[in-house]
Amino acid sequence: METLNGIDIQPKEELNFDEMAEDDANSNGDDDDTADTAWFPIKISDLDNFQKVYMAGTDLDADHPGFKDPKYRKRRKLFAEIAICFKQGQTIPRIKYTPEEIETWGKVFNELKRIHDRYASAEYKQNFRELEKEAGYRADNIPQLEDISVYLKKKTGFQIRPVAGYLSPRDFLAGLAFRVFHCTQYIRHSSDPFYTPEPDCVHEIMGHMPMLADPSFAQFSQEIGMASLGASEDDVKKLANCYFFTVEFGLCVENDELKIYGAGLLSSAAELKHVVNGIRAGQICLQKFNVEDVCNTECVVTSYQKRYFFNESIEEAKMELRNLAASIKKPFELRYNPYTQTVQTLSSGGKILDIAKQIKGDVFLIANAIKKIQGNENENDSDVDFDQICQFLDVQKM
Repeated sequence: METLNGIDIQPKEELNFDEMAEDDANSNGDDDDTADTAWFPIKISDLDNFQKVYMAGTDLDADHPGFKDPKYRKRRKLFAEIAICFKQGQTIPRIKYTPEEIETWGKVFNELKRIHDRYASAEYKQNFRELEKEAGYRADNIPQLEDISVYLKKKTGFQIRPVAGYLSPRDFLAGLAFRVFHCTQYIRHSSDPFYTPEPDCVHEIMGHMPMLADPSFAQFSQEIGMASLGASEDDVKKLANCYFFTVEFGLCVENDELKIYGAGLLSSAAELKHVVNGIRAGQICLQKFNVEDVCNTECVVTSYQKRYFFNESIEEAKMELRNLAASIKKPFELRYNPYTQTVQTLSSGGKILDIAKQIKGDVFLIANAIKKIQGNENENDSDVDFDQICQFLDVQKM
């Protein structure tokens, strides 16, 4: 029901990341150090050429709720054209949604919000409330992607890019490396508001955006994207699976209760209820997250997942994926430059020295900040171990 790139979709077969990845194995050719790896974008504008849509778009299957609705199909074509013509850096076109589309959104919005109050993670609910204030989240209004993008950029540096359908895992993850999240703008057919056989905007707007508004989670998402650049097809598949069973379908423990932070569950009332009821009845496969099992588990998009994974905390889930990312072998190391929005290959001593000089400045800044607050009585700092921070950074506190 949910897909890797944050789109609510139900195709007629399980995702085969291996077949998708084969098509993406192109030579980078821009640097001697990367010549033998799969091509990846170097600057953010390169994402214009990284838009391989595998599913959805303008084609509707005969069993699609809107297949026999010419008005709906015309609208779908409009949305697809907007995404295909979009170039990085442009303002996302604003959509004048019809009363019927807004009504469909409202039904889903009200149902999901009711469930979120009980089962969503604390981070999700806090950021959702901010989106209600800042980005037009309400039952009688489908938020505009441009408004969400402006808000996210100020909050975490992420921005939105419209997409025509389901992207390949490599293309989607590459966007995350530049803090770009791909979103559809159209909504499911009104005849069945709680079901969609292919992408619509409910999943990303209701599911992903609140977590991308969290600075720590946004940083983590970019790290996964960076790890995918130049990675082998097998490693991209592993990253995709782990992303799928955490960011899309992850559960965590919060105050001794299972809570949900995965966007796939938080945007699907039916599957969320399936998981909650299944846990209570012991009728679903729920296990502790570990990379090996996750990488060997199918990412099902035709129906509910065959198994779900939980972590003791969202932070634990981040560390699991970071460890996987660190294990990926490449003949080079990459760094994202937020000022130029480019990916730098650290292939010489000179480049590494330049980065070290920049990092040294940040380390001194942290050390000086610790000196200034040391000794001040602050309840918010009671759980902070400054000695541990200094040891971690190898700096002197005094």
